[in-house]
Amino acid sequence: MSDNKEYMTHLEEGGSINISEDVVAAIAVSAAREVEGVAGMMSTSAGNVSELMKKGLAKGVKLDVAEDAISLELYLNVSYGHAIPEVAENVQKAVASAVEAMTGFSVSTVNVHVTGISL
Repeated sequence: MSDNKEYMTHLEEGGSINISEDVVAAIAVSAAREVEGVAGMMSTSAGNVSELMKKGLAKGVKLDVAEDAISLELYLNVSYGHAIPEVAENVQKAVASAVEAMTGFSVSTVNVHVTGISL
């Protein structure tokens, strides 16, 4: 991996592939939103001005890039009437699968934080 924390790097024979952490976060959010019972993503820290101003798909995701894997934290609301453990497990599977398939990096953990219920 790269020493630059904003990009993850695949070193290939013909050069390197750099993937922005924002792209990984967007992939995670897109996969999570596709799961039945997910009402939406929430801010990871309501008191942080930069988080409140954040636009785009990466809202509701924090990620940590280690040498061999990515660890993700997702903050979301669940739709009323859906079993929270089931929704969270489905989100974990969908996000890990999508991130690994689209980036080629392994995902070590996907922690889901249910911050609310949407009626």
